[in-house]
Amino acid sequence: MVRSVRRTAARSAKVGLRWTASPAVVRSRVGSGLWGAVLSTPGIPERARVRLADQVHASLLRAGRPDQAVRASRSALRRIGNRRLRADLLMRQVGAELEAGTPPTLPAAVSAELAFADSLLAKGNVRAAANSVQTVHRQLFHRRLQFDRMSSPLADDAAGFLAQWHASATVKALSAPRGRSGVAGPAPSGRPLRLLIATYGNHGFLNLIRRHFEQLPDVEVRFLDPGEDGIHVPLLNNSRAMIEHILSGRSTFGDRVEEWLGPQVEWADVVFVDWCAALAVLFTMVDPGSTRVVVRLHSFEAFAHWPHLVDFSRVDDVIFVSDHLRDLSVAAIPALTSAGSRLHAISNAMDLSSYRRAKHPDARFTLAVVGIKAVAKDPGWAVQVLRHLRAYDDRYRLALYGHDLNADASPDARRFWDELLAEIADLEAAGAVVRMGQTDDMPEAFREVGVIVSSSVRESFHCALVEGAASGAVPVVRDWPFFAGWAASARSLFPADWVVDSPAEAAERIRSLTATEEVWREAGEAAATHAVATWDWEIVKHQFDEVVYGMAVAAPGGGPSSAK
Repeated sequence: MVRSVRRTAARSAKVGLRWTASPAVVRSRVGSGLWGAVLSTPGIPERARVRLADQVHASLLRAGRPDQAVRASRSALRRIGNRRLRADLLMRQVGAELEAGTPPTLPAAVSAELAFADSLLAKGNVRAAANSVQTVHRQLFHRRLQFDRMSSPLADDAAGFLAQWHASATVKALSAPRGRSGVAGPAPSGRPLRLLIATYGNHGFLNLIRRHFEQLPDVEVRFLDPGEDGIHVPLLNNSRAMIEHILSGRSTFGDRVEEWLGPQVEWADVVFVDWCAALAVLFTMVDPGSTRVVVRLHSFEAFAHWPHLVDFSRVDDVIFVSDHLRDLSVAAIPALTSAGSRLHAISNAMDLSSYRRAKHPDARFTLAVVGIKAVAKDPGWAVQVLRHLRAYDDRYRLALYGHDLNADASPDARRFWDELLAEIADLEAAGAVVRMGQTDDMPEAFREVGVIVSSSVRESFHCALVEGAASGAVPVVRDWPFFAGWAASARSLFPADWVVDSPAEAAERIRSLTATEEVWREAGEAAATHAVATWDWEIVKHQFDEVVYGMAVAAPGGGPSSAK
């Protein structure tokens, strides 16, 4: 009898599903309301109910009814007792909801999966707990959520967005300090300081720093990039094994890391790890003893899971390229302050003197955006500025430098890129917008640029803007929306008159400072003087010296500015 009732219920639900799946019914208020009734039908086996819930949720999303999709899923969840089935259903639905924007199901899915992880860890099932944590961080730090849109829930409210993450017992165990067997000492006397500089793949921000210390007579430098021989790359591409090791305290994976990095750490007096990503996680899996560890965190890591796996009790100094990046990171990663690391804001290493070259005579009316391969660069904002200018004077043009955005990276990236191409089609045809492609010699390219524009929604520092200013181009900086209104932002990083709130205000600044050749050259010279005096490597290198030699003074936690 029980089986008969269940079969009847399942058949009724399937009939209801087929009937209400038509687009016309789904889009109607009555039809969309029927979904909840279908999913709450008693007697349906749980696995069948889960399959129906997936179909219902997908149909309502396609019909443009995300709120009803969430309510219908809740109807099903009330009759699903199996915690694993509930968590899996919620996580699948989060993936589907990413198509429409910030997933409304994300908090419930994160809560369910982390509760499952905590129960598994309490029972000693580390492997399964690690799988659950990895499932969660793939959604919380998904590129479509944090990188491929004009906003980010983490930047909007880091503490609130990650509250469930940080409340989890499993996540707390991941960030718990494991300590070290020694205390980092001062620079040695009687022999050169041994400095290990390590990075994985991206050397661009390290070249000047590495060359500087290699040329100092009292420093012996080793350079480590696991990508150069490839032997240890599999260790960096295995975040689940990292999580398992951290939760268990010992593993074969950890032994392999120790065998590889242990001798390097033992040799060094100071380890400098660029990028707070997978390599930084592996280095802090090794007890540094008395070796001082310095990690530099760039922008992307603040929106990624890697810093949440780093043991900051083994990191003496953390370098950020700006105050606002430090503030965001502290809000997102509590271990940065609780572990006692010293936090420093030091701008990127740039040889700005090489950009001081004579401008071409017709550069005055050329705007430039350098770097367009990320959604966050938002060159469309600069296009709006150009349209304001050309309504007044059609001599203005916009040059876009850098590789095109990889539109195949995600549906959001494809949508953004297609919209940009449509926006500039008429301007490209008129020669008013020119995509210059990748340029290896930017100091020479900047000779043709009269105005450098930072159109981004977020930047950690924006080297290209400063390099353009150093060349004598008039700088125009959008008040980066991710940080606008914060105590530290574009407005605290740059001179006040460089920063604008809108394309109209940007156009007015450009018009006034390019009104005549003389005015334009004077404004460009003032910008160049400020840029070189503030951010040139000859100025900044002393700050790196202080950190590497252990002379830098910074209170634990770095004294972040207040948030928004």
